[in-house]
Amino acid sequence: MTSVNGTAAGAAGRGAGRDPDRRRALLEAADRVIQREGPEASMAAIAAEAGISKPILYRHFGDKSGLYQALAERHARKLIEGVRVEFSRAAPIRDRTRRTIDTYLAMVSANLNLYRFLMHRASAEDAATHSAMSTMIRELGRALAEVMVAEAEVDDPVRAHVWAHAVIGMVQTAGDWWLDHTAEVSREAVVDNLVDLVLGGLPAASGMPELFRD
Repeated sequence: MTSVNGTAAGAAGRGAGRDPDRRRALLEAADRVIQREGPEASMAAIAAEAGISKPILYRHFGDKSGLYQALAERHARKLIEGVRVEFSRAAPIRDRTRRTIDTYLAMVSANLNLYRFLMHRASAEDAATHSAMSTMIRELGRALAEVMVAEAEVDDPVRAHVWAHAVIGMVQTAGDWWLDHTAEVSREAVVDNLVDLVLGGLPAASGMPELFRD
């Protein structure tokens, strides 16, 4: 994905950092610093962790925007793969929904500082990162809709996409709330409530609203 504010200098910098092993090592250094220091971790601290200067760090990614975007894409990909695997399992819909939501909440809570860095700080500072995270959310919705249509849970593709994207938004925002209340509210309780809400809307999405009539 090309940075929305990419320049010739940025493109040249990205070209200079083509070594995938070195790139991965730098991203892992960034992960460690953000996990340790929180969302306000500085680029200088990331460079120091990697054993290089800040200009050299930027050279591998083009600029700060390129580093933010690479981190966003790295973690969005892991999240999408984890969620897709759980929802695609051969199991009853309630079990798959529970496992999928629990997997999402477990992943973001285990990587809390990274999640907050990418979803809040980096997205606020950088349009490319915001775009990458928005793309992740849309991709999750699209993948969920495709599974629902393929399994004939929802026959109408439009209904499937509306339902799937509504579900993704609900789980994401409920998860954001829970991350601020983990001391008082268990993950299991959040999962239980979300599963009931998600599956409560499934009959309407499936074209069976009569199940909701008095």
